[in-house]
Amino acid sequence: MVNIAHLSNRSVIAVTGADRVAFLNGLVSNDVAQAAHGRAVWAAMLSPQGRYFSDFFIFFDDARLLLDAPREAVPEIVKKLSRYKLRAAVSLTDVSDELAVYAVWDGAPPRVALTAPDPRLREAGFRLLSHEALTATADEAAYATHRLQLGLPDGPPDLEPDKTLLLEAGFDELNGVDWKKGCYMGQELTARTKYRGLVKRRLVPVMVNHPAPAPGAVIMAEGREVGTLRSASGGMALAMLRVDALALPLWVDEAAVTPKLPGWLELNS
Repeated sequence: MVNIAHLSNRSVIAVTGADRVAFLNGLVSNDVAQAAHGRAVWAAMLSPQGRYFSDFFIFFDDARLLLDAPREAVPEIVKKLSRYKLRAAVSLTDVSDELAVYAVWDGAPPRVALTAPDPRLREAGFRLLSHEALTATADEAAYATHRLQLGLPDGPPDLEPDKTLLLEAGFDELNGVDWKKGCYMGQELTARTKYRGLVKRRLVPVMVNHPAPAPGAVIMAEGREVGTLRSASGGMALAMLRVDALALPLWVDEAAVTPKLPGWLELNS
């Protein structure tokens, strides 16, 4: 049976105005112009220093772009985007009362106008923005387990503002960075990280053999700190781990932690 889950932790921001594409393109890691009917783009906003600020899926809706973003981050996203508007012909509106966000996997999505395959990974399924309530066949915990098994982050706590680098979190392999589109805020550190092979930590899916501690719990190996646990569900979690510790016995409190590296993940060490 197809799984349909309403993602109540997501909200939608509408970006309108004649300069909407060029405006966003100067601020995010991916090519906004690639968003089209039936095609979404996954992108991140960075700090000027090149660290993660927030990420979202960009949907094309004729005269507007729609950002499927973490609900708690929406006020800060709107505030930060507004700061960079200057004289650009752009307007930003929280339209969460108009549109709800759904994830669909293990089957075809319902016929909703704003539907697109999850641009990160085919196995992830689909993202939907719907004006009408859809009948859910799965809950948010089931979706969390699904995405964790695939190694897909979902904003904080998986991604830490002002700390996480995009390449640590799989944005390169998961189609979250366009290396040819031109400059955007924070681009320099992202490019340097890639071309110098400086990725020493990776966000990876792990199995935890006891109820997972809270996000931020320290993971140990051979008596030293090698990472932290992030979000967890159904015995799966994401962990930010040192690459050189992935083959070691790992522990968080009394729980054993076992990396389950997905096929898409490329390690440089």
